[in-house]
Amino acid sequence: MQRNDAWFGPRPPSGGRGRLARLPALLGAALCVMAAGCQTKLPPSSTEIQKEALSNITLPDAWKAGGSTGQIADYWLATFKDEQLDALVKEAIAHNPDLRVTATRVEQAAQYVELAKAALRPSISLFGSGGTKKGGEDALQVLSLGVSWELDLWGRLRYGRNAAQEDYFSAQADFEFAHQSLAAMTAKSWFTASETWLQQQIAEDMVKSAEELLTLAEKRQEVGVGNEQDIALARVSLGNYQDSAKKIRLAHEQTLRALELLLGRYPTTELKARHDLAKLPGPVPGGMPLETLERRPDLIAAERRVAAAFNRVGEAKAAQLPRLSLNASLRSFQSNILELAQDYSNPSAGLGAKLLAPIYQGGGLRTQVEIKTLEQKEAIADYARMALRALGDVEEALAAGTNLAEREQLLQRTVTDNQRALELTQTSYRVGKSDQRAVQQQRLNIYVAQLALLRVQSEQLAQRVNLHLALGGSFEERLVLKLATEMNSKQAPSAP
Repeated sequence: MQRNDAWFGPRPPSGGRGRLARLPALLGAALCVMAAGCQTKLPPSSTEIQKEALSNITLPDAWKAGGSTGQIADYWLATFKDEQLDALVKEAIAHNPDLRVTATRVEQAAQYVELAKAALRPSISLFGSGGTKKGGEDALQVLSLGVSWELDLWGRLRYGRNAAQEDYFSAQADFEFAHQSLAAMTAKSWFTASETWLQQQIAEDMVKSAEELLTLAEKRQEVGVGNEQDIALARVSLGNYQDSAKKIRLAHEQTLRALELLLGRYPTTELKARHDLAKLPGPVPGGMPLETLERRPDLIAAERRVAAAFNRVGEAKAAQLPRLSLNASLRSFQSNILELAQDYSNPSAGLGAKLLAPIYQGGGLRTQVEIKTLEQKEAIADYARMALRALGDVEEALAAGTNLAEREQLLQRTVTDNQRALELTQTSYRVGKSDQRAVQQQRLNIYVAQLALLRVQSEQLAQRVNLHLALGGSFEERLVLKLATEMNSKQAPSAP
């Protein structure tokens, strides 16, 4: 960095080496001044953030919607025991474009940390100038080495570095939550693909039964016991079932395309769905609401954003105070045109300091403090919003799981009762008490009950994934939770 001569002392009468020799002493004194300066304050802890953000809420010791107690477990993906699903999640993690965008943001945040650290280090620059005049005479040749270092007396630069680090931690947590969300979306899409494939098989059977009913109506008219109205109604019923089958086929193709896009593939619907639904794993320990707040990566990210905003307030407050920079330079001059003074030693060296004290900035610095303070309030409010949503996600997933389990039992009985009714109808047909139309109609009733049961079973799998995501459970080793534990172990005041 080029030296500002106005802040340098008088030149030594016999060279600059004496002044340069005192550079280590001056740097040591600067370090002592920094050590005695304002220490940066730690941001509020997770407990303090929760207390501030959720001041009107008392967290219960257990979830109101019930659920199993016990510590929240990780590695939820393995509980479905589906190797193909495991492979699909790995593919999605490796190739999903949205996840790559989030990963790049983490790398950017890491570079901003390095940039903030660079501001705390001395700046060294080399300047050179020279040339030749017309006629072959050498012009003035100058070579200058300059060093400048701002002493962070009030912590402005350190607050900036701390804020950048908190932004980096937040980006890491956001990436982990995106990581987990992608695995959850892949799993739910895979389950839906199986569901729609099974729905297609049932829909095709329903079309066959409807076709049989139409054939029977036409035959009854031929023998004189039926009429045109029966045929028309049978055709309407067949058309409805054919339309439903086409809708289900389209839904299956759309599910496959969406899943292929998640995997980073071209959407060709070439992916083959599993031909049966995965089994619902056993109960999931739900832990306590407070544990969920401390585990979920998106809430950890929100906490770190509060911490970053805290440090930005400290940075803005420190910017109102004077800045002190140390400067040192070493210069060499060479020229056949100019004659240097006899007492001038070449090269020359110098030391100095620069003081910049803001006196009046039109209220800009004070306004910056107000803006950063409001941004900190916004970060706390955003944490409260996300925390309430997270708690609601768990309660909703637990309640839905209980409701779906009860519905599954009812629909299982409905399917069983319809199957029994079909057996009785077939017996009645064999003894001549009913015709084939009653048999086909009862088969349709079974298909309708099977579709309803299939829908509930698929919803159970999706809600189980939602519950794992809401609780903050990971499908692999957790990295951000370790980071959050380390950050929360620090004791911090409530304001900079």
